[in-house]
Amino acid sequence: QVQLVESGGGLVQAGESLRLSCAASGRILSIYTLGWYRQAPGKQRDMVAVITSGGSTNFADSVKGRFTISRDNAKNTVYLQMNSLKPEDTAVYYCNANSSLAARNYWGQGTQVTVSS
Repeated sequence: QVQLVESGGGLVQAGESLRLSCAASGRILSIYTLGWYRQAPGKQRDMVAVITSGGSTNFADSVKGRFTISRDNAKNTVYLQMNSLKPEDTAVYYCNANSSLAARNYWGQGTQVTVSS
């Protein structure tokens, strides 16, 4: 199965930027849809950004214009560039890999992003 490891989280002030990385081990993810989800304390896990194997992207309304998702299949890595961060972006961010063909859905362990005002 796919193993995903997130990195790049941290504590920043509002208006600053962070770049999250999600590296896969054990499998090649070129055919998977990859995404970033986040979960704040007491809330459900929601989609932040998704990128398909063909490069099509989709973003949550709350992050449009501020976040960018990209993938490097050669490095088995997906990135989330987060600019103009807001306190409401504070959450644990999880990497996701999905294959509808194989009916598989994988999650990383998460990385904490904290944005102070």
